[in-house]
Amino acid sequence: MNLLDQLQQTDAGSHQTEKEAGRQPAVCSRKACRLPAAWQLLWNNPKLHTPDRRKVWVACGEHRDWLEDYLQTRGLWKETLPLDSPATEDTDTVPVESA
Repeated sequence: MNLLDQLQQTDAGSHQTEKEAGRQPAVCSRKACRLPAAWQLLWNNPKLHTPDRRKVWVACGEHRDWLEDYLQTRGLWKETLPLDSPATEDTDTVPVESA
């Protein structure tokens, strides 16, 4: 049995449709925050990434300023956009582990 078959069997017992299961709301990247995200903070680390690469953290309204300041202090922040705006093509969403 392949992975796809296993996933289909697991989903067969679920009460959610595939569309519902695949559409989880974005959750704030701030450690221990489970609020829905409303913002995407685009950043990159110039020591590791090419200048056009963008990583993405998502933030709730409460933590947007904190996450933005965290990235700006380290020279990593590029821009902040509403969550429903399209980000660049080469993005990665990463949870923030700092307290």
